[in-house]
Amino acid sequence: MKVPYNYLPFEFNNKSTKSIFNEWKKLIKTSDFTLGSFVKQFEEKFAKYIGGKYCIATNNGTDALILSLKAAGISKDDEVITVTNSFYATTGAIVAVGAKPIFVDCDERYQINVEEIKKVFTKKTKAILPVHWGGASPNMEAINKIAKRRGLIVIEDACMGIGAKIHGKSPGTFGLVGAYSMHPLKSLNVMGDGGMVVTNNQSIYKWMLKYRNHGMVDRDNIDFWGVNYRIQPLQAIVAMDCLKRLDKVIKIRNKNAKFYDSHLKNLKPFIEIPKRPKGYMETYALYMVLCKKRDQLQEFLKKNKIECKVHYPIPLHLQKASKQYGYRKGMFPIAEDQAKKLLTIPVHQFLNQRQLNYVINCIKKFYN
Repeated sequence: MKVPYNYLPFEFNNKSTKSIFNEWKKLIKTSDFTLGSFVKQFEEKFAKYIGGKYCIATNNGTDALILSLKAAGISKDDEVITVTNSFYATTGAIVAVGAKPIFVDCDERYQINVEEIKKVFTKKTKAILPVHWGGASPNMEAINKIAKRRGLIVIEDACMGIGAKIHGKSPGTFGLVGAYSMHPLKSLNVMGDGGMVVTNNQSIYKWMLKYRNHGMVDRDNIDFWGVNYRIQPLQAIVAMDCLKRLDKVIKIRNKNAKFYDSHLKNLKPFIEIPKRPKGYMETYALYMVLCKKRDQLQEFLKKNKIECKVHYPIPLHLQKASKQYGYRKGMFPIAEDQAKKLLTIPVHQFLNQRQLNYVINCIKKFYN
């Protein structure tokens, strides 16, 4: 039996693409190919869904992060605290605005370690950039308290967090600015790349509107030098269609994850499941567990046609690109240990019960 990791061939089936194609036809007739009414409509719907006042759609999640940092005033020689077990874009965005990333370790839930944040402040520290890693969330209340005490800005990497909740509130709405991704394997996905920035600050919103579109105030005038971070209207239409189904998608993923949890917890100490705090709802963009003999298990599952991934085998502080900052092996032991054990198992909404049972049975067979 095959258990695919990539669900996109099922995501855009005949039924879902029919409504998208109908909206694309409307767009083509209007020739509204740069920003325009379809993008504006999506931004308004996303703002309502996420619970933020202002939304700016961008061409990808990385640019959403860069735009967030720039809008918050992060620039050359500033220091930004972030976690070492994230995707490259988190730190890449910090470096792109001329700032210096200050790494800290993660915790047992793969989230930024709040206690470690307190140990790395300097006079140059300007912001904290927590990551809602895997579609789960760190303790944003505690992070905000630390930031407020120190006079720091909180910018959220909520790229995997669309549809998640922390006591009813959406990731990305706790800080000054929040960034999201609509990459094809995120919870809200388009047919390519897409991103979004959310803020409740009107002046930041107005600045981002201009910066995203070359700094233009109209066709013939610019207020400052900006760039092109515009989302394609075609993708905005796809995102609006997927937004209709998102709550159902999140519900199914949580059901699948709960099934995995209920069976894998019995395999301790071979398998370790992260804690699921009360009041936290995940997107399960990544369903990750710590596994003994991880590489052998992954190979065994692969031979049995179960596609699994590793996110990621090398923490950011040990990447070649980080050598300039003086980090070395052993500095962040939790992230380094997890990198050797983490395995991401398919949990998407198109899995059936037979496939879920098969995954569990194969894992049990390996450790038996």
